[in-house]
Amino acid sequence: MNTPAFLIVRLGALGDIVHTIPVAAALRRACPDARIDWLVGAKHRDILDLVPVIDRRVVIGGAAAWPAAIGEVRKARYDVAIDLQGLMKSALLARLSGASRVVGFSSRYARERLAHLFYTDVHDPGRGGLFDRRETRHVVDINLGLLTILGIAAAPAEFPIDAIDAPAARHVRDRTSGRYALLNPGAAWPNKRWPPARLSAVATALRERHDLISVVIWGPGEESLAREVVGGANGAAVLAPPTSVADIVALSRGAALMVSGDTGPAHIASAMGTPIVGIYGPTRPARNGPLSPNDVTVSRDASCDCHHLRRCVRGRMCLLDIEAGEVVDAIERRLAAERSRV
Repeated sequence: MNTPAFLIVRLGALGDIVHTIPVAAALRRACPDARIDWLVGAKHRDILDLVPVIDRRVVIGGAAAWPAAIGEVRKARYDVAIDLQGLMKSALLARLSGASRVVGFSSRYARERLAHLFYTDVHDPGRGGLFDRRETRHVVDINLGLLTILGIAAAPAEFPIDAIDAPAARHVRDRTSGRYALLNPGAAWPNKRWPPARLSAVATALRERHDLISVVIWGPGEESLAREVVGGANGAAVLAPPTSVADIVALSRGAALMVSGDTGPAHIASAMGTPIVGIYGPTRPARNGPLSPNDVTVSRDASCDCHHLRRCVRGRMCLLDIEAGEVVDAIERRLAAERSRV
């Protein structure tokens, strides 16, 4: 019998790629000898370098790079291409891979409804649809459900991400004596960013109540936000050094807690088992929130008018309705559930 070959198509973004890693793990568990490759955008390749169950990462840039990437994947002669992005672009790339079967979601669960036209096998998870507020399943479970069309039963999510000791993590341990919380003020969507002054108040409470120094992490274009948090925390917070994805993995493994909105670093930390307090507005915690049942989210999803929109449409972000005290109370509940880490 021939060894099966699978191509996962998930180009970005960082958090979505993290939420897709359990699919690769489930394929490896079901087919230990299979070839499992992943077609990924150049910006997000780094996290996949830490995932040992993947055999090859095929990196694709802009449209000019498509011919070379398509030529590369066609040489592999995949049995199955699995599109977990649900865009016309990703569905087309999956089809152009030349795989015998091209698997993806039905129009109700694809991000772009016509993407399903490129699939040979369509999976409908049932219920309301991708952005339906009645959908209470986590996106990780929805992704894993896609494998049932291949005869692979749903199983608990696994995140096989290599442990590393990155320079940024060593730097932070030296500055904090190894006891720290992570605060993340940034997000790609402006309406996911909680005010820096309120994160400063959270940092002050973490030091006063738990003797925890807060390390404020930041990505491209976010350093000023992070410095604002540090500047308002009266010495209770320090600025993280510039961090790679590998650094975020290492920092998360050592952290007592992360406080963050719905962003890639928060999803990495959740995959690492870091205790999370999430701050949510335009996205649903049930679908995109942290994975541990012990984690706590403070959400205004029910009252948000910009559901799954990148910018607020009503003139005032729903996250502004969340005061620092509410998040501090959530932190107390989360830490009470896991005293061994503080």
